[in-house]
Amino acid sequence: KFIIADTPGHEQYTRNMATGASTCDLAIILIDARHGVQTQTRRHSYIASLLGIKQLIVAVNKMDLVDYSKARFDEITADYKAFNESLPTAEFHFIPLSALEGDNVVEFSENMPWFSGTPLMTLLEQIPINASRNLIDFRFPVQYVNRPNLNFRGYCGTVASGVIRKGDSITALPSGKSSRVKSIVTYDEEIETAFAPMAITLTLENEIDISRGDMLVHSDNKPVSASTFQADLVWMADAEMRPGIDYDLKIGCRTTGARIKTLQSLVDINTLTQRPAPSLKLNEIGRVEIQAEHSLCFDDYHQNRATGSFILIDRMSNVTVGAGMISYETNSARPQSTYGRGSYVTPDERAARFGQQPVTLLFIGLSGSGKTTLAHAVERELFEKGNASAVLDGKNMRQGISSDLDHSSQGRAENLIRSAHVAKFLNDSGLICCAAFVAPTRTSRERAANIIGPNNCLIVYLNSPLAICQQRDPSGLYSASSTDVPGVSFDYETPTDVALELDTSALSLRDCVDKVMRLLSDHNVL
Repeated sequence: KFIIADTPGHEQYTRNMATGASTCDLAIILIDARHGVQTQTRRHSYIASLLGIKQLIVAVNKMDLVDYSKARFDEITADYKAFNESLPTAEFHFIPLSALEGDNVVEFSENMPWFSGTPLMTLLEQIPINASRNLIDFRFPVQYVNRPNLNFRGYCGTVASGVIRKGDSITALPSGKSSRVKSIVTYDEEIETAFAPMAITLTLENEIDISRGDMLVHSDNKPVSASTFQADLVWMADAEMRPGIDYDLKIGCRTTGARIKTLQSLVDINTLTQRPAPSLKLNEIGRVEIQAEHSLCFDDYHQNRATGSFILIDRMSNVTVGAGMISYETNSARPQSTYGRGSYVTPDERAARFGQQPVTLLFIGLSGSGKTTLAHAVERELFEKGNASAVLDGKNMRQGISSDLDHSSQGRAENLIRSAHVAKFLNDSGLICCAAFVAPTRTSRERAANIIGPNNCLIVYLNSPLAICQQRDPSGLYSASSTDVPGVSFDYETPTDVALELDTSALSLRDCVDKVMRLLSDHNVL
């Protein structure tokens, strides 16, 4: 089942696009094959990325009007790739099609035998969108306190993100009072576990002061609490936005007074450049600093849409005048570690205990290049030196949390993203993580590095020729004649900015281990 929001693309409908995109997991960007990448294309793509959509399908339509030309499709693809390098990280998929003739819409096109990808409908069904669901950070804005009699007090609401179980320790914000979950009640029955976006009622072991607008979170995983923060703001009112005017700010179930302290920049969504401006006009987007009357609990929008977004309401007309996405990029309140929030052990104490700084070594390359072999060899070397490390391997991850994924480019990217979250937790626990993944696309590698933390992720590229990898074929991937072989079925996007590059066809395993250990030493990990 697909729910489609068809929003106008012209500049005067930017607010409509932002509203539609705010709840979507995937965007289809239509390009007319006759005209190529236009200003409107760039606007669509920027807004989709700004609103946190991680999957974009670039559909080059009307290929029948350009004689199904592969050269024209390649030209448009190259133009779009050159543009999207400046966009927030997303996964892009390109499809040539003709909606009128049905080419590559549901079935493969006989008119474009040169296209080796999948039709639009198949791609829509295969693209994993679960990566956008935050099942780690439990956030439960309280909508209503239910007290039907003296013996029952329940807190009603919708789970914004994360998972909650009976017996979990929770903290109510902003009061900071803690308790444990006694029961989880739905309309039909009492359950053991709940997750986003379920509507539930929570009862607690002991009564604490909780009211509408408060937020219940896990005691060891709390959001940022601050009254000043920065955000990207889409202005939706005819009257200009000027700093210093008071509004009502609504985030989740909580409403408080707020004012825009400063307008730091205006984004030209046609060129993706930023420039100073005194105000925001209808449909314009800018980076602002907001001062709320009371402390608010929030997360980065790209980490958690539900608790990272807000609206501004005009106090006189009660009309929504702006929609904002909170950014940690320059917020001083940004948390340093999800794992460490509420922990009694500091990162410095972990570093002192293990004698190392936590980092993830992300070994990437074609299947057969030696990634897993090198990861285990480095793990052994670290163990012999008294260091604490762990190995994450793409194949082994598929035995657990990634068992539902295929081996397509999209499946491999999703496997890497899920594993990046695990690597981050290992780093937050003080460990060195040796992660071995094919990671065939640039965007998936960038997303993984952003999850782990750019300063904590060292990418090691094992650059072994395809012929050598095919000769080794440790997993039987090449001999199986699969249609999902990186470097064969689809391009392996060669990385250009890595911490270390190793030609495993020329270097011995010992030489590779020594170079990796030297890399760790140069980065003051050991």
